[in-house]
Amino acid sequence: MLAIASAISLFFSLLGLFNHDPRTLVQRTAAYLAYGWIGAMLGLLSARLVWRLGLWPRGYWVGGLATGLIMTPPMSAVVYAGAVIMNGRPPPLSAVPDLMWETVLICIGMSLLAVLLSRRPAPQTAGGAPAPPKFLERLPLKLRGAEVWAVEAEDHYLRLHTSKGQDLILMRLTDAVAELAGIEGAQVHRSWWVARDAIADAKRGDGRATLTLKDGAEVPVSRTYARILRERNWI
Repeated sequence: MLAIASAISLFFSLLGLFNHDPRTLVQRTAAYLAYGWIGAMLGLLSARLVWRLGLWPRGYWVGGLATGLIMTPPMSAVVYAGAVIMNGRPPPLSAVPDLMWETVLICIGMSLLAVLLSRRPAPQTAGGAPAPPKFLERLPLKLRGAEVWAVEAEDHYLRLHTSKGQDLILMRLTDAVAELAGIEGAQVHRSWWVARDAIADAKRGDGRATLTLKDGAEVPVSRTYARILRERNWI
């Protein structure tokens, strides 16, 4: 994200946005790199807040838009302070609306760009259509067509948590995880695999995390997988 922010900041430095007085290229570049890096950090923090508010499971675009709106007020303060520092005086009141409007557009645009870059394309078949995960063929008849929310290991069986209810199948979790490729999800515990869209809430406390699924099931997150989930902004 910092690399992307740096590239966009270099581009903005050539445009001279936010109505600053002309400065040398080095000064402008330094200022916009600072904007970009601070904005990237504010964006990550805002994305975490959006996750805790339960908006990311509702869709990428909802989460991206909410992230941009939440980071706009603190980023506006940063941009205003930068204008004061670069110009040696506060900008005229007539220029503030344009400055704030540009900040809103950039925050939302950067958040949605981050969403596009973080999305993984689904596997393609020879004909160009997404290949359905192989695991879906193993669903019992009563669960066919359901969304797979989670897979829980119980001895030699797997308990399937789906949008149509639960059932058991005889299979190893490691084999199931391999066949679930194509559904955005992750193994979060030695006994659990969870689909991202199935998460209704995420809580952390006492050094451990717990995910709550749409069906109310609570899933423990082990320390082994917690770091990976934090990097993906799941928790």
